[in-house]
Amino acid sequence: MAEEETELSDEQKKEIAKWFLLNAPAGEIQYVAKDLKSVLNADDVYNEAASEAFPVYNKSHMICLGMSGHFGDVLVTSYGELNENEYLDPKTAQVAIVDHVKQVCTEVRPATDEELPSPYIEEYRCALEAEMLKYVSEAYPKGVCSVYCINGKDAEGPGSDFELVVVISAARLSPQNFCNGSWRSIWNIEFKDDIQSLELKGKLQVGAHYFEEGNVQLDTKHECRDSTIFQSPDDSAIAIASVIRHHETEYLASLEESYLNLPDTTFKDLRRKLPVTRTLFPWHNTSQFSLTREISKELGIGK
Repeated sequence: MAEEETELSDEQKKEIAKWFLLNAPAGEIQYVAKDLKSVLNADDVYNEAASEAFPVYNKSHMICLGMSGHFGDVLVTSYGELNENEYLDPKTAQVAIVDHVKQVCTEVRPATDEELPSPYIEEYRCALEAEMLKYVSEAYPKGVCSVYCINGKDAEGPGSDFELVVVISAARLSPQNFCNGSWRSIWNIEFKDDIQSLELKGKLQVGAHYFEEGNVQLDTKHECRDSTIFQSPDDSAIAIASVIRHHETEYLASLEESYLNLPDTTFKDLRRKLPVTRTLFPWHNTSQFSLTREISKELGIGK
């Protein structure tokens, strides 16, 4: 005798809804939220799930929001988070108050002295940000970057170690063309005064979603390390930007190369060597095949 189906509790429904929200591709969480709200048909459950999932999603995807008052854009990241809905924009020394669920900036206030780094640290941070803005404007047409001090921000002069982090976020959203994509990179730079060295650790993440006549997602990550010499603010900034440019360009080239080889490697490994039709697949000309066309033909659709 079949087991009786049990109704999910509100807590279980909330956790499932959170999973769908947190795993939405770049730029698509609002579409997922709209469908979830309709399926759940329970505002209390949806609101609780959304209030927990949206802040995590926004920070992990490092979304960019426009600030009122001609202050430009602010990145929503854990590095600039002052509390659950206030985010520092180091470029303008402003704090954005954010509505996570609506994904908008509702208010802007000046940052206090305690929320900003010391003049000595700011000199290094500002020089690095200037170099990174040049690089990002060249490499990412829709990219945004910020540089934060996450350790040692109260250092008043030489002799102290401190740590900056460079955050780059670029998204290309085109749902009308059934594709969305994002690039996120985080570079931690440790300034070690005693050995006059800069240690860099990079985490790069690329996501893409194509959903025309199918559903294909890419989610790839890469980590790297490097080092350079601790110099003056301007010289250190140029050296760091050069290292970042080198590693990101190299990683992008490796991705492009892997995509060019997909028909001969990944796709080929997924298919049987000799299919049940006993006909070998023409790997030299894969573009002639359309999954939708083949399925329609098999099912007799459109006849």
